[in-house]
Amino acid sequence: MTRMLIIGPPGSGKGTQADRISDRLGVVAISTGDIFRANVKGETPLGVEAKKYMDAGDFVPDSVTNKMVRDRLSEDDVENGFLLDGYPRTTAQVDYLDEILATGEQKLDVVLQLTADDEELVHRLLGRAKETGRSDDNEAVIRHRLDLYHEQTEAVVAKYAERGILTQVDGIGGIDEVTDRVMQAIKAAQAA
Repeated sequence: MTRMLIIGPPGSGKGTQADRISDRLGVVAISTGDIFRANVKGETPLGVEAKKYMDAGDFVPDSVTNKMVRDRLSEDDVENGFLLDGYPRTTAQVDYLDEILATGEQKLDVVLQLTADDEELVHRLLGRAKETGRSDDNEAVIRHRLDLYHEQTEAVVAKYAERGILTQVDGIGGIDEVTDRVMQAIKAAQAA
């Protein structure tokens, strides 16, 4: 059983690698970004609220995000483990996740951080925006999201590093190459 997080700046390949890790480990991948985008597309009240923040490149408020994650982690398909992608992004969300897991007498096994150079990420995300037509991927918004990542999420990374469960992997390279590095890192972390 594996309970893990994947963390990294926007465009570092978290979604792609999360799907691959999920398949290989047989755990469910839970992406807050996918859930937000589905709500935006469906024009749900949560989606309308989330879209305002997403279009500006800001994080959706903890009050909305935390409830969504708590509900999702209470579903049956997470009994054999899970991979969270996009949560927690702030130290307050780390504390909230700790509370959720403690309720079920659980804890995280590994936190995987994908690393990449900011300029490479901007280039990647602008390319993705052209391919997919995502309204939240223009250069100003991308750079704002990267700034937010550095300001807020790096504190999350530091918190998990202090706990000794952080594993860093270079997210630059071919998809298969990165997946191989990721799986080796997870195996090493689980053996430790």
